[in-house]
Amino acid sequence: MDTAIAVLIIGFAALAAAFCLLVIGLVYAEAMNSEIPPGITNRGKLHALHCTLVGLAVLGRIFERLGLCGQVSFSRWCTGRLIAFKRLSTSGLRMKDMTFSGVPVRVYEPTAASDQKRRGMMYFHGGGWVLGSIDSHDDVCRHIARETDTTVVSVGYRLAPEHRFPAHLDDCEAATLHFLSVAKDEFGVDPGRVVLGGDSAGGNLAAALSHRLARKQAGHLPSPLALVLIYPALQLADFNLPSYQQNHAVPLLFRARMVFYFLQYLNGDMSVSQDVLAGRHIPAELKQHYNKWLDPAHLPPQFRERSDPKPKVATDHDGEVYHIIKDGLQPEFSPLLAEDDDLRLTPPTFILTCEYDVLRDDGILFQKRLKDLGVDVTWHHVPDGFHGVFNFFDKSGMYFPAGERAMEQVVSYINML
Repeated sequence: MDTAIAVLIIGFAALAAAFCLLVIGLVYAEAMNSEIPPGITNRGKLHALHCTLVGLAVLGRIFERLGLCGQVSFSRWCTGRLIAFKRLSTSGLRMKDMTFSGVPVRVYEPTAASDQKRRGMMYFHGGGWVLGSIDSHDDVCRHIARETDTTVVSVGYRLAPEHRFPAHLDDCEAATLHFLSVAKDEFGVDPGRVVLGGDSAGGNLAAALSHRLARKQAGHLPSPLALVLIYPALQLADFNLPSYQQNHAVPLLFRARMVFYFLQYLNGDMSVSQDVLAGRHIPAELKQHYNKWLDPAHLPPQFRERSDPKPKVATDHDGEVYHIIKDGLQPEFSPLLAEDDDLRLTPPTFILTCEYDVLRDDGILFQKRLKDLGVDVTWHHVPDGFHGVFNFFDKSGMYFPAGERAMEQVVSYINML
């Protein structure tokens, strides 16, 4: 009997060891595909963070293959557990979870007395329209609310793959319109001083919502005071811009992963990923039309220096692929592709970009278009920043100085409004 138990224990130990070796091997293989440029401060910390996230993704894939849980569900659960260990103080704030027109929100209200109606902010979290939550961006919203004396509403919009475009944007609109209608009476907020903002996918939603509201011209409610766009994802047309070439394997957002997120948000058809990466999803006449906005020549010279002078971009296009993705070219999905007459209606805008981010050029090209159209734009570039650095602004274990500087710029801009 004792021998049988010993054999079972040894067998389980061997299986556990093999499983661990498998995970370590997969993590090592995937992590080695990354490139962390020397210009990033705290490169070792970013590498460790990237390996941790890759490890969780690998475990999620294994668990999904075993039928234990879905990879996306596992990633969301892990993110929630990691964030739970890091919370800023609630001092000076009153926080409440609510629903606005059926959409979950968390409201952060400063408790200090004010002699006038406060400023408000609708915050849309990042996470590629697939991940992220009110909880994942809790520290960000607490800090902004406290440091700017602003009532911040963090929106828990629906996520892909359970929901597709335009569900996310519909939720952001519903929550925003509800807040504008009750801001004065229920929260002491001036509805004419409400900012729309977000990071990454959330920046996309803020820009797209501004476009939608301007088009609807809902006269009984005021327009947004300003936009705050933190490394926003703004277009599905061109994944061969210099920033996509230069930073294709820089954590925390790879070039191929950005296409994955866009397609998950759009319709979930991953069969066209390689065609989209290669540029075969855009007809020649549309490429020519978009080129007046997306031509790398519009970028300042320093942002083109690290690029391949002859990127491998397809010259042909596949009509079936275009048919699958064409809804992703409309301004409510790709705000950078809006026509001039629509973009002129954009309120004053703050745009933050990071040097080592595939989305860098989206932000730079957007701010150029807005400036050329006479929109008041404030652009801040983080020379040692990477995608996601904004979330690592507080001096905890995962603190990055670039994140703190990015947050300071956002706070400074909001305080000037």
